[in-house]
Parts: sequence; C-alpha cells; structure tokens
Amino acid sequence: MSLRSTSVVRFEALPNPRGGRVPHARDALAEALYALDTDGGHVATPLRHAANALREAGWLGAARFADTLLLASPFALSVIGSAAVHSAQPSRHAPEGDSDQAVRALFRDALADLAAALDRHNLRELSCSPALYARQHSLVVVLGRHMPGISLAYEDVALQGRPIAPATLHALPAHKLAQIRARYESALLPALKARHSSGSRAAAALADAAFDEMDVCLAELASPDPYDYWRLAAACGRALRRGAVSWGDEDVRRFYARCNLLLADHAHGLRVAPQSLVRATLALLWRDYALFGAAAEDTDDVELLRDHGLTVDWHIAGTQASEVLWEAGAAQADATASGVAPTRELGALAVNANAYEDFLQTADASMAALSAHAEAWSARTQRDAAQAVLAADASYGLGAAAWAIGLGHVGLLADALGLAWRRTAHAAGQSGPLDLPLAANVTSALDAAAVERAGESLRAMLHKIAAGVAQPDAASAVRALAASIAGAAALPERPDGAQSDLLR
Repeated sequence: MSLRSTSVVRFEALPNPRGGRVPHARDALAEALYALDTDGGHVATPLRHAANALREAGWLGAARFADTLLLASPFALSVIGSAAVHSAQPSRHAPEGDSDQAVRALFRDALADLAAALDRHNLRELSCSPALYARQHSLVVVLGRHMPGISLAYEDVALQGRPIAPATLHALPAHKLAQIRARYESALLPALKARHSSGSRAAAALADAAFDEMDVCLAELASPDPYDYWRLAAACGRALRRGAVSWGDEDVRRFYARCNLLLADHAHGLRVAPQSLVRATLALLWRDYALFGAAAEDTDDVELLRDHGLTVDWHIAGTQASEVLWEAGAAQADATASGVAPTRELGALAVNANAYEDFLQTADASMAALSAHAEAWSARTQRDAAQAVLAADASYGLGAAAWAIGLGHVGLLADALGLAWRRTAHAAGQSGPLDLPLAANVTSALDAAAVERAGESLRAMLHKIAAGVAQPDAASAVRALAASIAGAAALPERPDGAQSDLLR
C-alpha cells in the first residue's frame, strides 16, 4: 500500500455548532502538532492526554483515533532522528528515506485531521466518516509492519461500544435455496468482472442487471422476522449501490461477495448470521444515513436501523450552495457561541449553557415517557407491543439529544436501551415461534430486570449531569444490557461452534 498525504481532509457531514467540546483534548492535539513541527518529539504525552479526555467525554471514535496516533508516534518520530543519517548515505538509501518521510507526513496529516474534526463537534462524523477512517486505517497499516496481527475494520470505529442484536437465517426448502443460490452465483461473476471493464455503457448496464438480480435473490431469502439477516443485507446492498457515486464500488462488490459466502453456509444449515458480518452490514447501511440524514423515502431503512439500535436525523434537502451557506453560518454560530455564550463544564466536556438547559428539558420529558410506557408494559397481563415501541422511541429521543450535545456515554446507553425495547416489542408481537429452536432463542423476550437496571443506570447518569457532574462511563451498563439482548449467552458464529464477542 502506498502512503499518500493530503493537506486537507474531506469532511462528509455538516458541523454541529451547538455540540459540546473537549477543550483538554483539543489543546493536547494542538500541543502535539506544535511539538511535531518544531522539535519533532514529545508528542506521546499530549496524545495520551487527548485520548483520555475524549474517552471521559464518551467520544469513543475520536479516542480510538488518538490511541492509534499514540501507537504510531514512535514510527513517525523515528524519521527525525534518522534524517541526518539518511542525508549522509548513498542514493541506494533514498527509497527507504522517502518511505519514512511518507510515514511522518501521514502521521502529521492524521493528527491535523483529528484536531479539525473535533472543531466540528459532530460525534456521528467522528465515528462514521470514511475520510477519518481512511486516515486511521493508513496508520494501522504502518503499525502492521511492526506489529503483526493488528487490524482495523470500518465497523470497529463506527459501532464501537454498541450492542449488536443477533440476526437469523430463515430456513427454506432445500430446492428453493439451491435455486436462489445458483441464480445469485451466476449474477455475481459478471458483477465482479465489470470492475475490470473499459467503463462502457453496455458493461455498466450488464453490471446493473447483475446487481438487480442479486437484490431480487436477497429479497427472496428474507423472512418476516425483523431480525432476519437477509432483510438487513437487502437494505445494505441498496444503500451501497446508491452511495457508489460518492465512495466508489469496492465496498459494493466486497459486500455482495461476502453474502455469497454466507449463502453457502445458509445452505449447509447455519441459522444465525456471523456477528462480525452483521456488524459490518449495519455499519455500511448506517454510514450515509449517519452522515447525511434520511429523507421521507428512507422510512423503511430508518425503521430497520432503529430495530438494530441505530438512529438518524431527518435531512432537509438542499442544494450544494445552501450547504455552503449552512457551513458558513455554522462556523459563525460556533465562533459566537465560543466567544459570548456561557458554558457548563461536565468533566472533560464543555457544553453551551443554552444547549445544556435544552438537553435537560428533553431528558426530563424522555425519562418521564420511558417510565410511563415501561410501567404500562409491566402492568398488563397481555403484553402490549405498542408500549414497548413507545418506550424505545423515548430512549432513542434521549439518545439523539445526548449525541447532539456531545454526551457520548449517555447516548450509547440510551441507544442500547432503545434496542432492548425494540426487541421486546418484536418478541411480544410474534404470532408464533420461529422455525428452529436456535432461532427461537435469538428472538426471545429480554430479561425484564436487565432492562429495568439499564433504565435506572440511565436515570442516575442524568441526575449527575443535572448536578453539573461529569457523566460516568456507561460501558458496564451497556455490556450487561448487551448480554440480555444476545440471549445472555454468546451465540455460535459458525457451525463449528466458534464464538464472537457481544461488543468490540
């Protein structure tokens, strides 16, 4: 892999002028940049401080980026000490020196990009930006030369700390499954070959027809189960094809090829999709919606994402010129808020005082609604799925408000609780058992006590925030809820019984 450096990162989402700040992290990154540009050293300490501050604020995607920079810093800084040696050596050492300089340039650009991204206060962008992920992944490639086995997938960043609901594979008659598999494989080959075509209109039409056929196959594989993997895959495939203009078609082809491998396992009796593939599919489906928001025609995808614990904002369509004006207005609002408006310090996080008061009002209303619907759910002998859906909506509303203001730990727990209530609603609304015992265990009702404990943990966090105290780390509460969501036991990822983590 060649290391290329660009001075300006391409940000995908709009900035969030009312979002929180992590001043200690921003100052630490500025200190690291200054040290790198002046004496080429002493960056480890400020990077460690930045990572700790971001982690305390719940900005987990940014904290992971800072951790990666910290790990990569020795290899970038080694260039400084060896520069004089390289300059005195014969020309046969030039390629190695050029490579070292490329590593240093990559490191500096990644450091500057993270600092610039923090100034935009958009937590979804920090987690889901392909540009920021590409920077971080390039650093991991450098690390991999010295630390074999290290890797970083997009979903590791986009879904960090989030519980993932198991996804089922519906049993189909063997002859029908064989027919679908044959059609899918026949369509996959021309779709993959189109990458190497001359780009002619005829080749593009052939590839589109092949992808259309595979989409039909995915739809035929899906069952009514809201947690059927093929339903998720069909939505992801459509989203990836729409986004190919922006991101290229590599993810599209890789995804459809992975589905072909899973289809083979499905034909051999697999009834629960691999957790790693579910994570990757969810992250790719969520990517564009997290960055750009959703429109009215995206309602089905939005509901599917909410079934899996992910929310999006509704996007108001505009022109490129209007988005430029929005960027300028957001920058002005950000400057005004920083210079005039009072702030509240919540540990490492600094928030606009007006946004803080608005959040507290939203939190009060959301928790009141959540409690009311949870009590109504518990009081009835005949479980009402509608009450569970409303409880999930209240949790998601609170989570969205928390993400907007920068309260990452609150947002993570609120979204996990929303996922728990959505699964509870679907379990209550089931008309009958699924076709196989393993699948039935996957979609069984959650432990009511676990959901109640998570709600109490969320309430306690909000009480601390209202008192002006830093939000506590929600990892343990989210992990406990994740165990309940996954059936309180790790599920087999492959027929051989290999298991996957509930959280990564």
